[in-house]
Amino acid sequence: MRKQRWSRLVCLLALALCAGVAQAAAPACAPRSGSYVEQARDLAVDQPGPHEGQGRTTAYPFFEQAADFDLVFRQRALHRGASIGEHRNDKDEIYYVLSGRGELMLDEARREVGPGDAILTRKGSTHGLKQLGEQDLVIVVVYRRVQPAEC
Repeated sequence: MRKQRWSRLVCLLALALCAGVAQAAAPACAPRSGSYVEQARDLAVDQPGPHEGQGRTTAYPFFEQAADFDLVFRQRALHRGASIGEHRNDKDEIYYVLSGRGELMLDEARREVGPGDAILTRKGSTHGLKQLGEQDLVIVVVYRRVQPAEC
């Protein structure tokens, strides 16, 4: 039941962000047109911590093959000790924490984040995120694509 509420909230967030989003050039790969459903288990990609972060993460890059869709909607699990390295944003970006705990660095201030926390980082802001504790830190990341997707 609780998981369903989180899923609905994440979907509503994505729909709200899609409203009024400018159209981007279609990706160079074979785009997928029309409406469709993707399942996280089919998309899982093992990756190092982004932005020179530490440890291992699992990314779920939803709708990367969607034609004329300039919104990035990604789930990421930061496994034990993993982090997203501190970096300066070149765009507005949202992190939404689904589960686990983390330490957020946002413009030199540090604080703990957990389920239900939504983090807005603006263009020019500096931020990083580190997983804490035993449980994976699972977040949803949403931002407008700066450039067309690549295959």
